[in-house]
Amino acid sequence: MEEATGSDDDDINQRIARRVAGLRAAAGLSLDALAARSAVSRSTISLIERGETSATAVVLEKIAAGLGVALAALFEVERAAPGPLMRRAEQAEWRDPASGYLRRNVSPPDHPSPLRIVEVSFPAGRRVVLEGGNPAHPIDEQIWVLEGSMTLTHGHTSHRLDAGDCLALSVDGPIEFHNPTRRAARYAVVIASAAPRTRKPSR
Repeated sequence: MEEATGSDDDDINQRIARRVAGLRAAAGLSLDALAARSAVSRSTISLIERGETSATAVVLEKIAAGLGVALAALFEVERAAPGPLMRRAEQAEWRDPASGYLRRNVSPPDHPSPLRIVEVSFPAGRRVVLEGGNPAHPIDEQIWVLEGSMTLTHGHTSHRLDAGDCLALSVDGPIEFHNPTRRAARYAVVIASAAPRTRKPSR
């Protein structure tokens, strides 16, 4: 997969901006309230909502946790023709500016299902610690390694996952993703959550 550049970066930043602002409004939260919930500064959230900064996965995960949704929810968009089929060309890709990992939302965002599938390409030797969920709002995930190897640490437990391995987790706190090898890894994350959906009103 090629790294998005230029206008592609601008487009995904605007998409994230609209989603964060929309989810915050739907939750009835002020900027100050979301800042308190997420431990992300009010000014940073404001910049994100205006599409004026490329936030890292760590920051976006904290905001998602503050909103009570999975990180994948921040990349969803309202489609002109909602339905159960999500073509490859429609699937949003985003590269974390800090770790370089590339994530792709695979699932149709407007299909009434609690499941979401995300594909991640993770560079060799890199690591990232994501906020995950919290004890009050745990997120059920299954991580299936498709290529390469990954080490996942949740709480005091670490798991080494090789190609074909699948780990089921109830994520209620920070989780570290680490690729300790010299080659990129690729894995799928299946997420079960009650994330708010963007729906068009019936006419």
